[in-house]
Amino acid sequence: MLARQAVVLRALGQPFVAALLDAGQRQLHRAPRTAALIRGWPGDAAAAGLAMRFNGALHALARTDEGTALAALLRHEHDDVDAAVGAVIAGHDDFIVGWMRDPPQTNEVARAGAIMAALMVVAATFDLPFTLIELGSSAGLNLNLARYRYDLGGRRVGPEASPVLVAPVWQGPPPPAGVVRIAAARGVDLRPLDVTDAAACARLSAFAWTDDPDRAGRLTRAIALAQAHPPVIDRGDLTRWLPRQLATPQPAGLCRVVFHSMVLQYLEPGQRAAIVAAIHRAGTRADPTRPLAWTGFEWTECRREVRLMLTCWPGGTTHHLATCHPYGEWIKWLQS
Repeated sequence: MLARQAVVLRALGQPFVAALLDAGQRQLHRAPRTAALIRGWPGDAAAAGLAMRFNGALHALARTDEGTALAALLRHEHDDVDAAVGAVIAGHDDFIVGWMRDPPQTNEVARAGAIMAALMVVAATFDLPFTLIELGSSAGLNLNLARYRYDLGGRRVGPEASPVLVAPVWQGPPPPAGVVRIAAARGVDLRPLDVTDAAACARLSAFAWTDDPDRAGRLTRAIALAQAHPPVIDRGDLTRWLPRQLATPQPAGLCRVVFHSMVLQYLEPGQRAAIVAAIHRAGTRADPTRPLAWTGFEWTECRREVRLMLTCWPGGTTHHLATCHPYGEWIKWLQS
C-alpha cells in the first residue's frame, strides 16, 4: 500500500515523500505492529489516507529528535533512505501505530484558494454577506480564509497586508470579481485541534510535506494568524451537527454557505448520504433573500481527480467549477 501511494505522489511532484514511502514498504518488516495495522486496515486504505498517516508519523518523529538519521535525511544531509527509515520505524513501532489510528489533520491552507474562488462565484450571483459553515475544520485555519490574500489567475483579492498568500498555478480564465464579505464563520470537527496548544500545532506541522518549505511556511503563518484570530469550531459528529446548524433560522440578507475540503472520503456511505440529504432539505427552504450555497473540494468517487463543485439554491443548480491539485497547488478553472 505504501508503494502504491508512492507512485501517486511521484505523479503529483513529491518524489522525496514518495521515496520515504517506498523505503517504508521495504523496511516494514522491522515494525511488526505497524505492518499488521496496514495489512489489516478495514475499508479503503487510500481513502483513509493511510500512507499520509505513516508519513506524518515519520515527520513527527524527525521533528521530535533532530539528532536521528531520519532528521538528517529530511535536512538532505545524506541519502540513505532505507537505513534512516528502517531505524526509526524499528525503534518507534508503538508510536507509529498510535499516530496512524487517528485521521490526518492536514488543514491544507492552499485549498482555501479554490474555496475563495467558489465564494466569488456565489458573491457575483447573490451579492450578499456570507455565513460560513465548514465541515471537518481540523484547526479551523480555512475558517480564516477571508484574512488571507490571493492571486487567483491574476485576480488579486483579500487584505494586502495579510502574511498568508495563496497563489495556485492557475489555468483558464480567472474567477468572477464577486466581492466576498464574511459575516460569520463556524466549523465542526470530531477531533478539533487547538492552535494555542503546542502539541496540536506540532501535529499539523508533521502533516506538511517534509521537503516543501513554502507549504510549511504558509502553514506556520496561518497558525499564527489563527492564534491572533481564533476560529470558532465545535467538537462533534458533523452528521448530527450540520442539520442543527441548517435548522437555525437564516436571517434575510445573508447567504449561508456550507463548505468542506477533503472530508467526504473519511465518512461512511451512510454519513455522506446524511450530509447530502440535510443540505438538500435546507435548499428547499432557500429564497432569493436567504440563499444557500454548497461547495466542496473533494476526490471523485473513483479517485481519478479532485473537483471543486458548487450548488446554489434557490434552484439547486450544480456547477463543476474546477479540477484541482489535491493540495491546492494548481487549479484548472472550467467556468467562463
